[in-house]
Amino acid sequence: MRFQRVSKAVVVGAAMALALSACAPGGSETSPSASESAGGGNAGAEATTTGLADLGDIATKDGAIKVSIGAPEFISYNGNTPQTYSTYNSGITDRMFASFVYFGTDGKIYPNEDLGSFEKISDDPLTIKYTIADNAKWSDGTDITTADAVLAWATQNLNLNSGSKDKPLFNSVSTDLGDTVPKGPQGDPAGKEFTVEFKAPDPDWQIQTWMLHPAHVVAKKGGLSTEEFVAAVRDGDSKKLEKAAKFWNEGWTTKPGTLPDEADIPVSGPYKLSSWKAGESVTLTANENYYGTPAATKELNFRFLADSGMVQALQNKDLDVIGPQPTVDTLEQLKGLGSAVNIQQGDTLTWEHLDFNFVKGNTMTNLELRKAFAMCVPRQEIVDNLIKPLNPEAQVMNLREVFPFQENYADTVAAAYDGRYDQVDIEGAKKILEEQDAVGTKVRIGYSAPNERRTNEVAQIKSSCDKAGFEIVDAGDPKFFAPGGTQERGDYEVALFAWAGSGQITSGQNIYATGKPQNYGKYSNAEVDAAWETLATSLDPAVHAEQTKKIEKLLWDDLFGIPMFAHPGLSASGADIQNVRHTATQNGIVWNAEQWMRAE
Repeated sequence: MRFQRVSKAVVVGAAMALALSACAPGGSETSPSASESAGGGNAGAEATTTGLADLGDIATKDGAIKVSIGAPEFISYNGNTPQTYSTYNSGITDRMFASFVYFGTDGKIYPNEDLGSFEKISDDPLTIKYTIADNAKWSDGTDITTADAVLAWATQNLNLNSGSKDKPLFNSVSTDLGDTVPKGPQGDPAGKEFTVEFKAPDPDWQIQTWMLHPAHVVAKKGGLSTEEFVAAVRDGDSKKLEKAAKFWNEGWTTKPGTLPDEADIPVSGPYKLSSWKAGESVTLTANENYYGTPAATKELNFRFLADSGMVQALQNKDLDVIGPQPTVDTLEQLKGLGSAVNIQQGDTLTWEHLDFNFVKGNTMTNLELRKAFAMCVPRQEIVDNLIKPLNPEAQVMNLREVFPFQENYADTVAAAYDGRYDQVDIEGAKKILEEQDAVGTKVRIGYSAPNERRTNEVAQIKSSCDKAGFEIVDAGDPKFFAPGGTQERGDYEVALFAWAGSGQITSGQNIYATGKPQNYGKYSNAEVDAAWETLATSLDPAVHAEQTKKIEKLLWDDLFGIPMFAHPGLSASGADIQNVRHTATQNGIVWNAEQWMRAE
């Protein structure tokens, strides 16, 4: 139940964690639609809101529920570095860490009263008071305190660095909190109350991350007491924090199949890590010391399985819940299982896109070549062939921050995009390549493989763009987004993946603004930076709408990348598994896995 002002990259089947929202900048509050098959996969507890169902006074049942959300290997207990922050890793780690809020199925923000409470005590300056529940403890018995909030602030603070803001001390996927909240959490480090004062209005203040990892563990690994660690953070003493930061960056990331020492991985949520079989699975066991509503089932077993094998595994009862990438074949196979399964479908806040590489020396730093490529990408054909069979209402997506099913979509498109790349123009693309003396330009399209739909997307792009004079190369690679992989090395011209969003307004800044951690292609535009700064420091929806239109137009004019389509949602569960519910947000089908239980 961890949330940040960043987006999640689902690099194989879905997307990477990105900052979108059910209420994107200037967006409506209309909930995306969702439907479930007969039985609904939701027996045993009635959800009266888009939030968690009320399970009443429950006790954890023995047994295990087996789930797969994709083939990628588990990476780390610390899922907050740029190398580990993906929907696959977070699907597991989010079961282990508590936050003050969580996202409902439509991106609505709900308070997590198990951890504590919060209240706005001032508008000018924006000041929030947080109160941690008296009984809230880490699984090793250590109290959850203000010190843990100070650690969360430190890890997202670019002002703690090794002499340059280009070298942050903590290798975090989010780095702007030091500027957003200059003084950090104020309060007794050992206490249960703290306040935060924002430098400027922050439209996403409710979902700022004030609880991540155990400060007492990080401090100890850094050779400090918890009090000394907090003091060093507040004093901005980067030198004193170097050892602790190195542990936070690297110490929890072990070789596949090997968990860190149990003493180093206490949890604040309903589940804890218990075992890891490299290439096979990770098992979570209910946290017997959890202070909140107990996990419904003792074990969750996350299996690393490619989409192509999920339906068969569900049929064989080797899996109980699956979250495959939606394809027509997958849906038909699931329907063929009849009443043995429940199918969950609905809109999602996840969208497919092609992003260019702007690293110096890359072919695609040439705007004319980006234009030629955009002219030959058959977006409508891809949607017609691969998406409409799953969602007949699907359309080509022409924005990044607003979705086709949101009421302000048409108005934003009208202001930002003139339709110049709606139709394939082979002759136009060919002319540009000839004028640029670039016929035969190789374009490596990288993505996380295996991925049937993305392989098909690349094939359709190749069929079209090769006619214009490009040489399209399918650069799918299982390690494309892995630490040290192809994407990190910059060995590609175009990256194909998705961003998965939730209820955030400003997280796109972390993707499109200069120097931000999720700006993987190293794009930079001063006008875009300024527009994001204006948007991110206003609480006025009218300002959000105005700046979103400006940003979208600039990104189209520059051709940051090419939006493709919003993902249709598809998951399934055995008919005997209760409380499995579709969500539109980046958390995917496992968003409420702590509530899953097997019918008696």
